[in-house]
Amino acid sequence: MEHPVSRENWRTPVMLLVLMSIAVPVAFNAWSALLNNFAVERAAFTGIEIGILQSLREVPGFMAFTTVFVLLIIREQTFGVLSLALLGLGVSLTGFFPTTYGLYFTTVVMSVGFHYFEAVKQSLALQWLTKDEAPRVLGRLISVGAVTSLVTYGALWTALEVLDLDYRWNFLVAGGACFGLAVGMWIAFPNFGVAVPQRKRIVLRKRYWLYYALTFLSGARRQIFIVFAAFLMVEKFGYSAAQVTMLFLINYAFNWLFAERIGALIHRIGERAALTIEYAGLVVVFTAYAFVTDPYVAAGLYIVDHMFFALYIAMTTYFHKIADPGDLASSAGVSFTINHIAAVVLPAALGLVWVVSHSLVFLIGAGIAACSLLLSRNVPARPAPGNEVVVGRVPALTGGVRAG
Repeated sequence: MEHPVSRENWRTPVMLLVLMSIAVPVAFNAWSALLNNFAVERAAFTGIEIGILQSLREVPGFMAFTTVFVLLIIREQTFGVLSLALLGLGVSLTGFFPTTYGLYFTTVVMSVGFHYFEAVKQSLALQWLTKDEAPRVLGRLISVGAVTSLVTYGALWTALEVLDLDYRWNFLVAGGACFGLAVGMWIAFPNFGVAVPQRKRIVLRKRYWLYYALTFLSGARRQIFIVFAAFLMVEKFGYSAAQVTMLFLINYAFNWLFAERIGALIHRIGERAALTIEYAGLVVVFTAYAFVTDPYVAAGLYIVDHMFFALYIAMTTYFHKIADPGDLASSAGVSFTINHIAAVVLPAALGLVWVVSHSLVFLIGAGIAACSLLLSRNVPARPAPGNEVVVGRVPALTGGVRAG
C-alpha cells in the first residue's frame, strides 16, 4: 500500500521513516568522514588503535538482541527516536575528546544510539510496509539518505576547505542536527500501531538458518570495507579530510541516482540474482584492493564497493518474505547481533594483520565474499514460509528454537 502525503496528512509512517533516513547520515556520515583524519592528526592513531576503536564501536551492535527486552518497557517507535538522540549526542561530543580513551568513549556513546536505531528502523519498516512495496520504498529511503549525505558532505567540505572550521565544531553541528531532528520527531508524530503484535522474547528459528549465515558473513565483510578501505586512503595514499569527504560525495551521488531503481530491480529479478551480483562483484573488488598501488584506482574501487551496498536490500526483503510477521522486531535485534559477532573481533585482529600486510586484510575480505556468493545460490527463486532455502530445508514450518 502507498502512504499518501499531503498538507493535511503528512504525519505518516513512511514520512517518519524518511525523516529518520535524513537524521542518521547527517550525524553518522559526518563522523565517518572526519574520524580517520581526526584520529591520526589529533590522537596519533595507528592501525592498532583504529582497529580497537572500530571493535569497540561494534560492541553495541553485538548487543542489539537486547532490543527485545527494552521493548518490554517502551514502544518500539519511541525507542527508535531516543536512539537517534543518543547518536546525535555522541557525535556532538567527539571533537571535545581528542585522546585515545576520549575517542573510545564518544565512539561507544554514538554507537549505542546508531546500532539500536538501525535495528529498530529495520523492524518498523518491515512492519509498516507490505512485501510488494518494501523493495521500492526501502530503495527510496536509501535515496533520501544519499541526498542527505550529499548535502552533509558538501557542507562538510565547505566547512573544512572554505571556512577552515575546526573538527570540534564540525562534529558539534552534525551531531546537534541529528539530536534536534529526534526531538522534532518525538513532538510531531503520533505513535503508529502495527498490524501484528511482536513477540517480546528472543526468537531463533532453524528455518532462518540461511539468513543468519548470510548476515554473519555480511557483517564480517562490511567491517573490512568500513574500517580499512577508508583508512587505506589516509594512511597509504595521504588523502586529506576534504578529499575523503569528496570521495563520499561521489558515493552518495550514485546512491541517490540508482538506489530506488535498484530496489525496483530486486523486486523484478528476485533476491537470489541480486545477492549473486553483489557478492560476485565484491570478490573482484576486494581482490583488486589487495594489490592497488594507484590512489585514483583505489578511489574507484571504493566507489564501486559502495555502489553494491544498495543491493543489501535483497537480504532484508528475503527475510521479509520468509519470516513469521510476529518475529520481525525480535529478529531485527538478533540479526544485528549475528551481523556484529565478527565485527567485534575482526577490526582489532585485522589491525594487527594490517601492520604486517595491507594486502592480506583485503584478500581475507575476498574470501568472505566468496563464501557469501556460494550461500546466496541457496536462496530460492520465490522465497516464502516453508520455502526458505533450496538445500537444507527444515521440514516443520514452525520448527525452531525460542529463547527468552
